[in-house]
Amino acid sequence: MARKNKKVKTLAQRQARTGRLFVYPWLIGFLIFFAWPFIQSIIFAFSELDVSPDGYKVVFVGFRNFIKAIREDPTFIQYLTTEVGNILVDIPLIIMFALFIAILLNQKFRGRALVRAIFFLPVVVMSGALLYVLESNSLEQFNIGAQAGMALSNSPFVQGIDFRAFLIRITGNIPFILPIIDAIDRIYEIIWKSGVQILIFLAGLQSIPSSLYEVASVEGATAWETFWKVTLPMISPIILVNVVYTVIDSFTDYSNSVLRYILDVAFGRLQHGYSAAIAWLYFLIIGILLLVVIWIISKRVFYMNE
Repeated sequence: MARKNKKVKTLAQRQARTGRLFVYPWLIGFLIFFAWPFIQSIIFAFSELDVSPDGYKVVFVGFRNFIKAIREDPTFIQYLTTEVGNILVDIPLIIMFALFIAILLNQKFRGRALVRAIFFLPVVVMSGALLYVLESNSLEQFNIGAQAGMALSNSPFVQGIDFRAFLIRITGNIPFILPIIDAIDRIYEIIWKSGVQILIFLAGLQSIPSSLYEVASVEGATAWETFWKVTLPMISPIILVNVVYTVIDSFTDYSNSVLRYILDVAFGRLQHGYSAAIAWLYFLIIGILLLVVIWIISKRVFYMNE
């Protein structure tokens, strides 16, 4: 018995050592490249920088920058509330769309690999050189990126189609139809930002044991019942991962108005201390929102091994 426990302990130690090997490269890179800028940004947040040709001078001002951001800067508050509101709407839309597409792509049909690549294409396209081109040249010229959340009716792909007027005309119930219209307005953004989530959902769906579906079929469960009783509980941890990823991705997207405002304050107005303060406020708000989201969703997460 003692020998068996020793083997189990050795296996656990090997697994822990393997996990640390994956963490060490990130930790070393953080200590070398990011630790000092991280600490310096905290110092700048409580200071004002007097920049001159000979360098810069740091003047400690306490919480003045933070008070200014909260009480005296309506632009920051406006951008912040807008982005928080957008993400609260985008999270359920992106997650539901990604899950729906992942379930479809998990079925066997001809050209499945090509269709998967098409849905993941925006993730590849919006990285590297093209992303730099889109940022360097006016994003408005391309009607994507910063305008990803624009109305689909204004998209170059469906110009001339006024979905708002059409839906309001056929329903006549404006309060009821407004949420649907808002979702349609975000179709472009939802598709554009769902590539990674679809891939993660596909991996989660393929990890579900086929025996569970066989048991459900033997018991006479319908496809609808199988989804709610088998598929959804089994991928609930993946839903949590995708929600966290979606929140972080949306708040750190290059088209985010708050990030652009922070960059403008830092490099356009040369108010480096104030930009560091609002950046830290933004970071804390993201962290609090993530904790709330994780706390709410984790109560519904099902782990098979527990």
